[in-house]
Amino acid sequence: MLKLVCGFLLSVVSLGVTAQIRLEKLILKPGQQFVIEGSDILVVDTLIMGDSARIILNRAKAENYLHARIARIGNGCLIDGSGKRGKDGAAGASGSDQPTPCRQANAGRDGEYGQDGLNGNNLYIYSDELIIDGSLTINLNGGNGGNGGDGGNGGGGGPGTRVCPGGDGGQGGSGMRGGNGGQGGNLTIQCKRCPPIQVWINSKVHIRNYGGVGGEGGKAGQGGLAGLGSMRDGKNGVRGAHGEEGQSGKTGTVTFNQN
Repeated sequence: MLKLVCGFLLSVVSLGVTAQIRLEKLILKPGQQFVIEGSDILVVDTLIMGDSARIILNRAKAENYLHARIARIGNGCLIDGSGKRGKDGAAGASGSDQPTPCRQANAGRDGEYGQDGLNGNNLYIYSDELIIDGSLTINLNGGNGGNGGDGGNGGGGGPGTRVCPGGDGGQGGSGMRGGNGGQGGNLTIQCKRCPPIQVWINSKVHIRNYGGVGGEGGKAGQGGLAGLGSMRDGKNGVRGAHGEEGQSGKTGTVTFNQN
């Protein structure tokens, strides 16, 4: 029984070790990039970011954690956890013209929905001492929604004859709804030896955690032209409906603690 308990405890410890990236020092040279992969926790004793260095958060995880006992930041540095833009919806196919006399035309197909933008990461920064020599941008913006696909145009009606009227034009396809914008990520900074956050904001620290913009709705497809006939012309096709705009995401929160 004791062996089973010890084995279980060892497995828990092993999981805890592999669940985080643990480094004594992380020194990024000017312009160098470090990508957090395989974990959502980065723990370092000393973090140094040269000018224009970047840390890319793990976008596969909703929340990322950065623990740095001492961190020194150069100029123009970036921590990027922004959400990806949603994919645009495909346009609907247009209806083909009707070659057969007196027949109604084919309608246009509806477009496809725009995909939602992805949420920005929630980021938690814990540090004993955070020194910003230059400037740091933290980008947790939500991704914009993809645009809805346009509706296809309706086809033209078949020609009329002496015994039948021309065919009606096909109805236009409807444009589809744009995707919703992703939510802006929440930022929490806990630092023991840091000036008040008001001293840093918009001077040394630039926080971007806005919600993504909703995608535009797809355009309505045009109705097809009526077939012409000696007896009577057909009717023009009805235009499709315009797609609705997606909703914009909400801006995230910012929390700063000194303890």
